[in-house]
Amino acid sequence: MKNKIQQLMDEINSLRVSTLDEAEALRIKYLSKKGEITSLFNDFRNVANEDKREVGQLLNELKNKAQDKLNELKESLSASGVSEQKTDLTRTAEPVKLGTRHPLSLVKQEIAEIFSRIGFTIAEGPEIENDWNVFGALNFPPEHPARDMQDTFFIEKNPDILLRTHTSSVQTHVMSSQKPPIRMIFPGRVYRNEAISYRAHCFFHQVEGLYIDKNVSFADLKQALLYFAKEMFGADTQIRLRPSCFPFTEPSAEMDISCNLCGGKGCAFCKHTGWVEILGCGMVDPNVLENCGIDSKVYSGYAFGMGVERITNLKYQVKDLRLFSENDVRFLGEFTGAF
Repeated sequence: MKNKIQQLMDEINSLRVSTLDEAEALRIKYLSKKGEITSLFNDFRNVANEDKREVGQLLNELKNKAQDKLNELKESLSASGVSEQKTDLTRTAEPVKLGTRHPLSLVKQEIAEIFSRIGFTIAEGPEIENDWNVFGALNFPPEHPARDMQDTFFIEKNPDILLRTHTSSVQTHVMSSQKPPIRMIFPGRVYRNEAISYRAHCFFHQVEGLYIDKNVSFADLKQALLYFAKEMFGADTQIRLRPSCFPFTEPSAEMDISCNLCGGKGCAFCKHTGWVEILGCGMVDPNVLENCGIDSKVYSGYAFGMGVERITNLKYQVKDLRLFSENDVRFLGEFTGAF
C-alpha cells in the first residue's frame, strides 16, 4: 500500500489542467466515493496493526495533498479568466422568450380591479369545507341534488366534509364573523363531480360578490353589474336580467350581456340571440342572513357569482375549457401581450 500511496502522490504533484471540467474530472477520479484515494482508505482495515500508524499518516497526507492541489488548479484557472459557466450547444441562437401570466390569472385580476373601484375588498377561504358552510347556511334543503355524491366530491365518503362547490362558502365565514356593512368579492377554485369536456371540467374558478348593508336594493345590484360589464367588455355592452332560482337568493336572476362578437346582432357564438349568459345573482335570502347571525329585518344585501373561465372565454374567445389546465406553452404564449 505504501508503494501505491507514493505512486498517487507523484501523479497528483504532476497534475495539469486547462479547463474546470478537467479539474472536476480529477476530483472525481481521486476523491469521490469511488475514487482511488477513497478506495485506499477502504482497504486500510487490511493493513497490519504494526503498520497502521505509518500508513494512516501517509493516507491523510495524500488526501490533503490531493485537495490542496485541486483547489490550487481551480484557483489558477479562475485567475486566468476561465469561467464556470457552460455553453449549452443545444440552445437556440434566438433570444429566450419571456413567459406570461395565465389567462385565468389575468382575468381574475381584472375582475378584482374593477370591483375594487366601487369599494369591494377581497376575502379567501379553504377549499376543503364542511356541509354547513357550503350548503346548510346557504339554504340548500337536505334533498337538494347538489348534496349527492354524483355532483359533489366528498372527503372519504364523509357526508360532512367536502371540496367546496362554490366560493359562497367564504361568504358564510365572513357573514358569521363580521358585522355589516360587508362589501367583498370571493375569488377561488371550486370542484364539482362533472365529466371533463370542452365545455365542463371537474374544477374551475369563480369570483362571487356580496354586499350587505341597510336598505340595499335590487337596483343597487343591477347598477354594480352594469358597471362591471361595461368595464370588462366595453362601454357599448348592454345587460339583461332574467328570472331564475337559487337557494341562497330571493329574488334570483341570471345576467346576460350583449354578444361582444356581433354587437348583439346575432351570430353562431351567441346562438343568434344577441345575448350571452355570464353570471347568476339575486338578493340574499333572509334565511341565509339569519343563519349567519345577521338580522334580516335590519339588513339586506345582494350576491352574485361568475365563472372565471366563462368570462375568459368571452374575452379571448377560448372555446375549449381543457386548454386552461393542460399547460400547453403554445396556448399560454398567445397571452404574452395581455398584461
